[in-house]
Amino acid sequence: FDAVAKAAIPIIDDFNSQEITNTVNAFGKMDHRHPELFDAVAKAAIPIIDDFNSQEIANTVNAFAKVNHRHPELFDAVAKAAIPIIVNFNSQDIANTVNAFAKMGHRHPALFDSVANAAIPIIGSFNQQEIANTVCAFAATRATRHATQTSKLLFTKVSDAITMNAAVLQDWEGIHLVAVSFAFMKARHEGNELIGLIGNEVVRRKDELSLDARELGNLA
Repeated sequence: FDAVAKAAIPIIDDFNSQEITNTVNAFGKMDHRHPELFDAVAKAAIPIIDDFNSQEIANTVNAFAKVNHRHPELFDAVAKAAIPIIVNFNSQDIANTVNAFAKMGHRHPALFDSVANAAIPIIGSFNQQEIANTVCAFAATRATRHATQTSKLLFTKVSDAITMNAAVLQDWEGIHLVAVSFAFMKARHEGNELIGLIGNEVVRRKDELSLDARELGNLA
């Protein structure tokens, strides 16, 4: 990986959006940190960011988040490029994008508002991890506390989608049950019915889930 980085940096301006994404995604998956490469990638990506499709945008910022490489200029450029095409993002693209912004502590209310608008109509397509990552990202960036009706509505729609089909919680992993419950409490959203259902599910499967003290504390 170090040899690849050394070879890539001098020719990084020749990389197209897919090649940039595939490169940083591979480094991210292996948790192989190479600050010089990621800085070069960011510099090369910003001028062509409008060439990136939804998956490339999501995978690129997700890779930066995985190796904890901060680059505010890239993230601002990504947000600007993502907003006009946010309706093209699927559930995984949405979850990975906001999760990356949250992990990097990069707040962008306009992006999060656009994401909420895009997520609400397709919330039924989100799996448990995507729901957890999305609501946790909104809670972590305090997006819901900007009093935007769209962000609040997203939490309401998530709560409604799950409570109307509460049986799905039987298949949820403990980490996602805890994450969603904690996100709703952190965002101070009125999701008492959902939090109650999650609590009941955790009690029912307490031996199976094997939650640690910190996770149980988040449910308290």
